[in-house]
Amino acid sequence: MSPNVLLLGVDGGGTQCRARLSTTFGAKLGEATAGPANIRFGLERSFLAIRHAATECLVQAGLSTRDFSRVTACLALAGASEPNYLAAAQSYEHPFHKAVVTTDAHAACVGAHSGRDGGIIVIGTGSIGWAEAQGLHYRVGGWGWPISDEGSGAWLGHEALRRVLWAYDGRIEWSPLLKSLFERFESDPHAILQRTIDASPRDLGALAPAIVEAVSNNDRVAIELMRLAATHIDDLALRLMAVGTKRLSLMGGLAAHMERWLAPATKARIVPPEGDALDGALRLAKAASEGEFSPVFERAV
Repeated sequence: MSPNVLLLGVDGGGTQCRARLSTTFGAKLGEATAGPANIRFGLERSFLAIRHAATECLVQAGLSTRDFSRVTACLALAGASEPNYLAAAQSYEHPFHKAVVTTDAHAACVGAHSGRDGGIIVIGTGSIGWAEAQGLHYRVGGWGWPISDEGSGAWLGHEALRRVLWAYDGRIEWSPLLKSLFERFESDPHAILQRTIDASPRDLGALAPAIVEAVSNNDRVAIELMRLAATHIDDLALRLMAVGTKRLSLMGGLAAHMERWLAPATKARIVPPEGDALDGALRLAKAASEGEFSPVFERAV
């Protein structure tokens, strides 16, 4: 491999895009964040975020955009699990010498287990279960909001607002969490309706921190929501275990807050991740630079 080669790992999610630049020997040269890069919600916007983050990485390394020609990149993007979005991303014009596209879940799994067999459950703006065993890839859930992504930040936000309207209707009692969320919409149920019609997963996921904080204050609705979310995460874990997954790592912004609510059988398989999606993306970028990157073919769980 030429010492002139630079590796770029990108983790593009529904809330933000992270990028890390390194040498082929693993020395970090720069790391940056930019806006969302879920390609289901805008291919051009996602690639603008990728370019912005990658440019900042180059600047931190004392380089410039002229050095894009030295970069082999792995773009691990939310939405790339869908064939049409993946194909569109693969054919999109990029500035790098070489770029491979995969899902953010694939890169997260590679990072969590340093390329060894294992599984992950991502609990962030969205949610998905992913496992790798003997060269096969298994995926469960993560079909995208609003049809899927149960137990995620977007799901929590949506369910919380549903309960705000239930309380307004008099079907359940108000809790401090529900009152505070209602006040965010000027105590107007119609404002909630209008906001949720066009709300993105990121918009709904932005309510999750308030739910987590309310749990610490023993808010009954917040506790109910976390327990219910955990049952969905347990379901993902159960399916991954059914294909023989022995090691599971929780990843994503809500992972640390969710673990306490999970079933004992799920907790028994949980191991700390050894790395994150950026570590996995860089590992895959190195494989691509050596001609060893293989396309992902998902297996039903």
